[in-house]
Amino acid sequence: MREFFDTSVLIAAFWGGHPNHEASVKLVGAASKQRSACGIHTLAEIYAAMTVLPVKPMIPPEQVLLFVEEAYKRLTVVSLNAAEYFETIHKAAGQGITGGRVYDALLLRCAAKVKAQTIYTWNLKHFQAVAPDLVERMRTP
Repeated sequence: MREFFDTSVLIAAFWGGHPNHEASVKLVGAASKQRSACGIHTLAEIYAAMTVLPVKPMIPPEQVLLFVEEAYKRLTVVSLNAAEYFETIHKAAGQGITGGRVYDALLLRCAAKVKAQTIYTWNLKHFQAVAPDLVERMRTP
């Protein structure tokens, strides 16, 4: 797989008010199932984050669902099996990873699973701390 998208890039692409919208929408707009992927958990993260963005007017769930559907149609959605999920949490605990960064670890495991050449994220510092073995593949759009 050529590229893997973190949730932060997809949210920036879908929300026109995001400071990184232009760079993200350009990259995501060129994505395809044949070469681009995201983690299955990202679909839920897009929905969860975008339905509570502190913007006026709020983005209605029906609109956010369209964004989720776009990600689902455009990208290969990668999931972990139960053993991979547990192993990733176990490794995160061993690294001292706490809180929501475990979700970063799970997404990075998805990226590693599909052998993504490039991992796009706006949370570069967090991703680098979670998976130092993948640092050379991580980029901002």
